[in-house]
Amino acid sequence: MNQQIIFDAELLRRYDKSGPRYTSYPTAVQFSAAFTEADYRAQAQRSNATPRPLSLYFHLPFCDTVCFYCACNKVVTKDRQRASPYLERLHREIALQAKLFDRVRTVEQLHWGGGTPTFISHEEMRALMTVTREHFRLRDDDKGEYGIEVDPREIRPETLAVLRELGFNRLSMGVQDFEPVVQKAVNRIQTEAETFAVLTEARALGFRSISMDLIYGLPHQTVESFGRTLEKIIGVGPDRLSVFNYAHLPEMFKPQRRINAADLPSPQEKLNILQLTIERLTRAGYVYIGMDHFARPDDELAQAQRNGTLYRNFQGYSTHAECDLVGMGITAIGMVGDCYSQNRKTLEDYYAALDTGQLPVMRGFVLGADDKLRRAIITQLICHFTLDLDATGRAHGVSFADYFAAELADLRIMQQDGLIEMDEKSIRVQPAGKLLIRNICMVFDRYLREKQEQRFSKVI
Repeated sequence: MNQQIIFDAELLRRYDKSGPRYTSYPTAVQFSAAFTEADYRAQAQRSNATPRPLSLYFHLPFCDTVCFYCACNKVVTKDRQRASPYLERLHREIALQAKLFDRVRTVEQLHWGGGTPTFISHEEMRALMTVTREHFRLRDDDKGEYGIEVDPREIRPETLAVLRELGFNRLSMGVQDFEPVVQKAVNRIQTEAETFAVLTEARALGFRSISMDLIYGLPHQTVESFGRTLEKIIGVGPDRLSVFNYAHLPEMFKPQRRINAADLPSPQEKLNILQLTIERLTRAGYVYIGMDHFARPDDELAQAQRNGTLYRNFQGYSTHAECDLVGMGITAIGMVGDCYSQNRKTLEDYYAALDTGQLPVMRGFVLGADDKLRRAIITQLICHFTLDLDATGRAHGVSFADYFAAELADLRIMQQDGLIEMDEKSIRVQPAGKLLIRNICMVFDRYLREKQEQRFSKVI
């Protein structure tokens, strides 16, 4: 087995506790309604002083059918006409957002997520991109990172050709599992033929990176059954793979109530499936990027990890750390200047804001110096598995050893367990620690630390 990762079941069990995925730091739990549209406007306009490139995210929430495992913000409907009033408001939001940013700022990254972005018609796709291009400076040389999430069951004739024509060059598709009994249990019937047909056509059209999503921990999954899905996926060789752990939280996500908990694999079986996945993918030549993500060695993400430019944001791993992220659509999260912002979560609230000429900002957070320092540390560790203590301290005007004395003391336990190697100069995540990178990052999370201290003070 490739020693980029070591699977240690005992360590995984010992450190098994819930925690953030760190698509942001601070995480969305810290976002506050005290952050207003005026705060966002001020941050956006201030960001023009040092005009970084832009990243645009569009949330298209509509789905034709519900997948029972889904925890996304979505609108499930058979009525395709429901997209029209939403897109009308999204066009308005694009115009309002664009006024805040200097036109010279190039859009290096663009992403349509959901929901199912391909729910909308080809004409609506063209109109959305036309409006975007009218208000923002998109690239025309196919060198941007322009991606879209697709459901192979929603790909109509010419859909991929239209997307390529509009400038998309990266594609991510949901697969989850090919076993019929699993697909039936989660209400996602999707054949291998239609899935691989999308992959083949996308390659022929020149999409530069194609990713597939799998989920382990779904009902009726076993090591043997998931191994069959893995072998089929490896056989077609997507550029990237995301292999997510299913979290069964029916009290939070209503569709999950239709999954029979008795049909879920045991914790030990899930660990065995994870071990099999790591062994099969690394044997097939995939590089572990981190936090459930694998890539072929020649993929941009693997190259970015090697040269130190890999970054993590709300859409996962990226090669564009330097961008301000503008989120549009319901529940979309942005990261502009020194703030995070999140849009309103329901269609009604979203429409109401835009119908009165307001940006639909619901809540957000302004980062202080400590937040930016800890974000830099967590981002570096979660992307590159190493941290230069002196360089990080100098960049933020602190003595690392003094500022993080408590954190470094906590890390010594992880060092004894073989998760990391650490000295006065650096922290280096070891192969046994890469699957537990979230736990390592949690040590530097001030808000988690404060919460734990509050709980302890109440106990004593």
